[in-house]
Amino acid sequence: MDDLKIAAVCMSAVPGDIAANLEKIGAMSREASGKGADLICFPELSVTGYVQDSPRRIYAHMEMERIVDQLAGTANKTGMVLMAGLIEMANEGPPYIAQIIAGPDGLIGTYRKTHLGPTECPLYRPGEKIQVFHIGNTAFGIQLCYEAHFPEISTHMALMGVDMIFMPHASPRGSPKEKLESWMRHLPARSFDNGIFIIACNLVGACGTGLTFPGAAVVLGPDGRVSAHYTGMKEHILYAELKDKTLQDTRAHRMKYFLPARRPWLYKQESKVGT
Repeated sequence: MDDLKIAAVCMSAVPGDIAANLEKIGAMSREASGKGADLICFPELSVTGYVQDSPRRIYAHMEMERIVDQLAGTANKTGMVLMAGLIEMANEGPPYIAQIIAGPDGLIGTYRKTHLGPTECPLYRPGEKIQVFHIGNTAFGIQLCYEAHFPEISTHMALMGVDMIFMPHASPRGSPKEKLESWMRHLPARSFDNGIFIIACNLVGACGTGLTFPGAAVVLGPDGRVSAHYTGMKEHILYAELKDKTLQDTRAHRMKYFLPARRPWLYKQESKVGT
């Protein structure tokens, strides 16, 4: 991978106020670019806000194509890779929860959330593809909020060659400290077991629909240890330097890198869960 300076954002997003949310994304992107960041990750649904009902009404005043163009324009002007979350309308049926990835040369791709939270299932449809994205010599994946609870996704991405996984959240309830403590029950395992960097960030503040989001952001190294974190109820940009040497040192250590020792033919037993 390339050495990268990443920015993980805690941001408030008002549902439906897309113009204001985009303006904030632009301002925070310019700030991060001025501090030398190569890549900036905004929370899940940071563009459209977290919508609990009637998600189609979110685009009453602005078309999705215009939004994607504006995100790509911000990435171009700042010279960074930018990731921001929105509701993606489908031609028919329910929409997706998606994360747009744009770079200096334009749109890189769109990731659609594959595992929906229980409250999201009646409103949205799940994506059907686990993807890996590339910038230079770096490969990365994205998991949106609830997806971080499924270890198979992280291992699958690691086997596909990712160096890091970004985990943007729109996770309400609890204090910032409690949110970070909750993440510390499973995110260190995602990084340590797979020998990859993990970067997570959450929406922050009241969204006007009765939900309040605790601000939290964290960066974990491939050894499972925290290298940077933030907790608080204010908008914040967390920065971290991710070094290729850190990754390679972990993967060169026979007792710290486990994927080469996998025996996948043993893992194909039929599941008795959910049957």
